[in-house]
Amino acid sequence: MKIKNLGFIVIILLSSIIIMGCSSTGIPGNSNENIPLISGYTCCNLRSEDGGDWISELNYIRWKMIPLGTPVSVTGYGRHRFHVNLGGKPMRIGQDYTRKSLSLEQYVRRIIAPEDPNIKLATFPKEIQNAIKLGKVMKGMTKEQVIMSVGYPLTEENPTMDAPLWRMWIDSFSEYQLLWNENGQIKDIVADSVTKNLIVYQK
Repeated sequence: MKIKNLGFIVIILLSSIIIMGCSSTGIPGNSNENIPLISGYTCCNLRSEDGGDWISELNYIRWKMIPLGTPVSVTGYGRHRFHVNLGGKPMRIGQDYTRKSLSLEQYVRRIIAPEDPNIKLATFPKEIQNAIKLGKVMKGMTKEQVIMSVGYPLTEENPTMDAPLWRMWIDSFSEYQLLWNENGQIKDIVADSVTKNLIVYQK
């Protein structure tokens, strides 16, 4: 009888350990329950994959654009992702390429700005405003303006934001490079003619 009771106790203890190891998202070992549900505005133009509810760091230009300054509220967290109400629509935003350099909370705070970036956008020269609204780049843009327009560069290929060159992509196969001058502005855009036509703002 004592042996049977001991076995029963062991089962209960193991079950408790498993439950304690799960976060509120139901994922073992995840501590996302400590991250607050942040609200604000999209920092930059985002892209939803194939027009669906998934947004990744790739931000390919052929995907449907979600304009910067769109109201956004976090509704929950998962493993390397967070769920949001984005302009009144439920969406998911994934963290696939910055896991080694940013915590999930840091990534969320990068994507969600506390103030509407359209306020700052309105202070830029008109042509740069137009380029950002279209999700394009042009010579003379600052790094901040490029991020607002096409999103952050992938850290795997751009380990430092201070590099004199950023490698960017419009899709899995088409790369363009942004070369920066000493003032932190684009001095040249290197790409094939097809890619340039898609990403470079035409005055």
